[in-house]
Amino acid sequence: MDKSKTLPETGFLRLREVLRLIPVSKSTWWEGIKDGRFPKGVKIGKKITAWRVEDIHELIAELRH
Repeated sequence: MDKSKTLPETGFLRLREVLRLIPVSKSTWWEGIKDGRFPKGVKIGKKITAWRVEDIHELIAELRH
């Protein structure tokens, strides 16, 4: 199944949802953000970070090539 087609066009995803689509560990994800491999999140609350669905669609497309 094409996971990117099950995502909405816009919106936000929490880390748990992102990691279901991009199968890496939390520490690998955060390290990837630091070194620019993965998109930065958006703070939507004091302790809540989410990622734009558009950025995740783009990342999935890049990882396929």
